[in-house]
Amino acid sequence: MIKSSLKGAVAIVVLAGASASASADTVTDLGTISTSTPTTFTGSVLEAQTSFSDIFTFTLAEPNISSGYNVVNFPLDLGEAGTLATVLATMSLVSYGVDNMQGTADDQVLQSVVLPSAGNTQDNLSLAWDGPLTGGHYLNITGVTSGSLGGIYAGSIAAAVPEPETYAMLLAGLGLMGAVVRRRSMRKPS
Repeated sequence: MIKSSLKGAVAIVVLAGASASASADTVTDLGTISTSTPTTFTGSVLEAQTSFSDIFTFTLAEPNISSGYNVVNFPLDLGEAGTLATVLATMSLVSYGVDNMQGTADDQVLQSVVLPSAGNTQDNLSLAWDGPLTGGHYLNITGVTSGSLGGIYAGSIAAAVPEPETYAMLLAGLGLMGAVVRRRSMRKPS
């Protein structure tokens, strides 16, 4: 049987390797997010009592009609080696703007969750955007590590696509509106 201190050391080495590209302020490109399956991501900071501001860039596949975003603290107790945990503070959904470049003056915050807010805690932040998104966007997640070794968190992005029935209803509605407009124009005296 492996001693618990050896297990802790192995866990630390694995986490350090997994977060080699992550630091207190990182930018991670998630690519194009499919409307058929949610995309997950993780963030880690291996330093105790450190604030972080991580950015996850993405583009939603089109067509999409809405999207949801969720981030959760992922506390991990490694026994004698220490703990990993975060206190989440904010999550913002940001559009690249007209120039379609992240981090420029025309970036526009579409929606933010800032604690304290209804339905959100320091362990779980979520927001929903009820409209289609085109072009580049990013999530900006901030917080502070609260574990003795730092902290880790996990998140997901899910986009909704219109069902075929929605398109059928839209076309039927447009057809009815066209018929009403045509009928009214035929009734007008010349």
